[in-house]
Amino acid sequence: MSTPLLFQSKILCFSLLYLFSSLFLALYFAISPTKCLFRSSPFDPIQAPLFSYPHSYGEHKYAIPTLRSSCDSPVYFSDYWMVLKEIQNFCQNSSYGSQILRYMQGTADSFGGNFSTQKRISFFNHQDDEIEIPCGFFKKFPISNSDRIAMEKCNGVVVVSANFGDHDKIRQPKVLGSKTLDIVCFFMFVDEITLKGLAYHNLISRKSKEYKIGAWRIVKISTEQLYENAAMNGVIPKFLVHRLFPNSKYSIWIDGKLQLVIDPLLLIHSLIISENVDMAMSRHPFYIHTMEEAMATARWNKWWDVDSLKTQMETYCENGLQPWTPEKLPYTTDVPDSALILRKHSVANNIFSCLMFNELEAFNPRDQLPFAYVRDLMNPKMKMNLFDVEVFEQVAIEYRHNIKNVGPTSRKGTKTKRATPGLFVNGSCSKCDRYLLKMWGESHD
Repeated sequence: MSTPLLFQSKILCFSLLYLFSSLFLALYFAISPTKCLFRSSPFDPIQAPLFSYPHSYGEHKYAIPTLRSSCDSPVYFSDYWMVLKEIQNFCQNSSYGSQILRYMQGTADSFGGNFSTQKRISFFNHQDDEIEIPCGFFKKFPISNSDRIAMEKCNGVVVVSANFGDHDKIRQPKVLGSKTLDIVCFFMFVDEITLKGLAYHNLISRKSKEYKIGAWRIVKISTEQLYENAAMNGVIPKFLVHRLFPNSKYSIWIDGKLQLVIDPLLLIHSLIISENVDMAMSRHPFYIHTMEEAMATARWNKWWDVDSLKTQMETYCENGLQPWTPEKLPYTTDVPDSALILRKHSVANNIFSCLMFNELEAFNPRDQLPFAYVRDLMNPKMKMNLFDVEVFEQVAIEYRHNIKNVGPTSRKGTKTKRATPGLFVNGSCSKCDRYLLKMWGESHD
């Protein structure tokens, strides 16, 4: 008997084998639960999609694929109704928000929506000396009265994002529970350029004074009196969220390039409340030392002024910054991925956010650089949940930006300012020599 004609072609045989293997793997990963997230109640009441975008807007283009499917510390989500009731009771019965408000925040009651005052906060440094510092705003952050009133009425959980320079698409959160919007507010801060893009796609009406796209309330910010760098403008709602939303008990910051795909109540309960921490964010997928992130920032031109990076790192080294070691546990890294930040608006967290903002305003908007410096030296200490990057990839989808960057400062024609010799050169007399030797394992001081 002769071999069937179908099996005489080796290329065809290999093609069929590849096809069936791919189909089997795709089916396996489609029906098997992730090893990183576990739901005790997979039948939570999920709302229908909140908004339908026009085809021309293309909000689902250019998602960045992820290859990680398991992690060392999986997250367990509790039953939706139990989580809803627990957070509702806390938000309704807690007077914590007003106490924090009197302690350090203040609102824009007398400024017509222009947040511009520099409230001062008191905290103890690592030597237990009481220190007072200003806590933004260093620039006016003008919003309308109606937006300000809506922000003050948000007294539960607030999800905050920003899109300056029309750099990202507005993407709706997915799989929200049926009662989530009763206690969760979604605010997206945009500038005039982004607003024009939304009007171009008929997502909003320019005749209206208030804008709403699905779950998101769109808040227009005039950037004329703000920073030239759009990234620095985004730092304001990212780290001063406790001042913009003085009555909120919890908040989630999500970068404009991300889409939230887990109910925010479940995230807050599992990553903040259950862990009894002030803040939660994922670890950086590659770096654990601040100097590694600084070197990458210079190498990949993430900030144009390399000489200022050198000055910043030397300032931190001179004032006590140390590389990560097991002595810093339970902090598992010095470099987080700050695209997704979950907060409990506690005293420690609000002080940390103010100190972080001041560092970013003084140097540059790369918030991973002062993270360990502020965290390690401030007192009271922060309770942090630095979860696996695999968890981050399961709770949010990351997309590429709309346009190519024209430079880290969003200004055309800006040239990289090189650093003077000293910081990253072997044999130098840099103030960070001891840090580098300890990071490389060549010193035990």
